[in-house]
Amino acid sequence: MKTNEEIRLAALHSLKLLDTPASESFDRITRMASQIFDLPIAAISLTDSDRQWFKARVGVEHQSIPRDKAPCAAVAESTELLVVPDLSKDAHYHDSVLAKTGVRFYAGAPLTTREGHCLGALCVLGAEPRETTENEIASLQDLAAMVMAQIELQHAYGRIEPVSGLPNRTQFSEDVSDLLRGPAWRTAYTGVLIDLAETRQLDDLSRVMGTSEIDAKVRDAAQRLRAIVGGKTTLYHVSTTQFAFIRDRNIAGLDCMVYLRQLLGDLDDESDLRFLMTPAIGVAPLKPDTTPSDFLRAMSSAAQDARLTATHVAVFSQASDDRYQRSFRLLQDFDNALQGSDQLSIVFQPRVSLPDGHCVGAEVLLRWLHPELGAISPGEFAPIIEQSPHIGKMTAWVLDAALREAGNLKSRGVIVPVSVNISAANLDEPDFVQRVQLSLLRHGIRPAMLELEVTESAIMKDAANALAKLQALSDGGVRLSIDDFGTGYSSLSYLQTLPTTVVKIDQSFIRSMDDGFRETNLVRSMIQLSHDLGYQVVAEGVETTEAAEALSKMGCDEAQGYLFAKPLSPAAFEEWFFERKIEHQIAC
Repeated sequence: MKTNEEIRLAALHSLKLLDTPASESFDRITRMASQIFDLPIAAISLTDSDRQWFKARVGVEHQSIPRDKAPCAAVAESTELLVVPDLSKDAHYHDSVLAKTGVRFYAGAPLTTREGHCLGALCVLGAEPRETTENEIASLQDLAAMVMAQIELQHAYGRIEPVSGLPNRTQFSEDVSDLLRGPAWRTAYTGVLIDLAETRQLDDLSRVMGTSEIDAKVRDAAQRLRAIVGGKTTLYHVSTTQFAFIRDRNIAGLDCMVYLRQLLGDLDDESDLRFLMTPAIGVAPLKPDTTPSDFLRAMSSAAQDARLTATHVAVFSQASDDRYQRSFRLLQDFDNALQGSDQLSIVFQPRVSLPDGHCVGAEVLLRWLHPELGAISPGEFAPIIEQSPHIGKMTAWVLDAALREAGNLKSRGVIVPVSVNISAANLDEPDFVQRVQLSLLRHGIRPAMLELEVTESAIMKDAANALAKLQALSDGGVRLSIDDFGTGYSSLSYLQTLPTTVVKIDQSFIRSMDDGFRETNLVRSMIQLSHDLGYQVVAEGVETTEAAEALSKMGCDEAQGYLFAKPLSPAAFEEWFFERKIEHQIAC
């Protein structure tokens, strides 16, 4: 059976207060005690098995003193207030460590938990003997109660993650803040974050197993991690499946990588986590000019980068983080671009008939001139927007602008079909077909003058739904084409049933024709297959006369690329169109 002292020590250790960084919330109370008593020394003294350790202190250089003959130890043992007017004249304390250092006066109020376990004392000390008043004693007891309230606040209310029983993100933030307020950075601090699962995996697990089973897996992982990192290292549960700890040295070197890879291995051992989740580890240094939230974000960013590596361990990369931050900013700023009138614009990429060289259409491309970042490449912002809720608005904006400009060009004698790219998200919109038809009516454009380009991957995401939408558009007279042919899922069975009439061979195949016979033969086969299935074929990315001539000999119907024209503003496209028309008239 455990003794009272063993139970008391267990209660103290369970709060994880010993050997933790200084905290302003406790320092403030200690300063108040010193001021009320007008004494130079005050401390929150915790009674360990062999020492008095100071969580907060004023006028004391050392962090701890031996427990033997320490007045605070007597307070912890008795759970009662202790006042010693003159240590040098006290039979028990006259030869104590405090007395030998010149301390004469001591007063300590017990720090007692709700369960009655005394952790130590809030004490004040002086170099001269003195007496105390009732008001001073009452104040000291009130301050001791404030210390315990702060301890309970930190460790019972909002500081412990219920699932794991570990300190949570709030406690992590406070502890990091305390480190950042430390007197001197004598050593490097490094944070390690273990991310148990990807968001997609969590969604799948929640759908199949339920949240209670996920909690059980996380609880098991928490126990394993706590055993792996060791009892002297505080492990924090900072989000649903993320844990973090801090080391007081630079562990970003080779030895650290070996250690962390072993940590992942130990986490997988004798656990079914590896069958359900994919843990990754991110490492980041704690810099003096950072904040707890930025520190945590850096670790999380590194963990996401780690998922792209073979080891699933990565150190924070500022360059990678800058790219992510830029992507996030573009995503945020795109809504303003959609609402404004001076950031977004469209250009036309002419499509030319290879047999006679006439312009037979134009692909509409979106351009973004950011007010601060300048021109943003479509290759950068389009993939970001396509994975966001903005995709529907972006397609609607481009479609409206394309049909408006097509109407303007028609009124000036430039009558060519325009092509607009759509995504899988657009095909998921229940009213997409109706909105396309309304836009055509609003701008007075015949459906046959609009071509919608969709990739194979977009069609295959939800084939049945995509086919139904595409069929409805085709029935309404809109032309349809398969964009980037050859780069998607390529199902011949769907190619036979799609209501599309045009196949656009991706520019990567066209540009590789110079590489050799096999590459050229592949393009020839794609053209032949498309013709056999009844498709008209357009080659993208044609930049040389040699490529155009080779494609023409293969029977390719149309082409677009820099050989004919770069993407042009509507006004420049109109000028180019008439110049090319005149050139052909002269040639004829």
